Amino acid sequence: MAKLLLVEDDEQVRTMLGETLRDEGYDVVEAVNGREAVERYRDCPCDLVIMDIIMPEKDGVEAIHALRREFPDTKVIAISGGSPHIKGDYLLGTAQALGAIKTFAKPVDIAGLLETVEEVVGR
Repeated sequence: MAKLLLVEDDEQVRTMLGETLRDEGYDVVEAVNGREAVERYRDCPCDLVIMDIIMPEKDGVEAIHALRREFPDTKVIAISGGSPHIKGDYLLGTAQALGAIKTFAKPVDIAGLLETVEEVVGR
């Protein structure tokens, strides 16, 4: 069973995505911000990280950078809805430049996300 690290500060979004991924048979570890994500990945590397971009303490861009520096083969899917000051496309482009293999704007296309997860980690 593939292990996924889901990083999302919005509890409702995290719960919905986590339940959806578990229903599909994935082992899901959750983190509420980028700092926690890096710590959890160090403790237990996962097959794939699904990373929100705008979060407190350490945002997704910083966390992706930290993970890829320490674990160069880390596979990341980035998600973002943007913010009042920064467009989501810009943030997702930055995540992709740091090595995210795919990006999704919020609200996330669940079917597309599941398809991408399956492509990346297989079954």
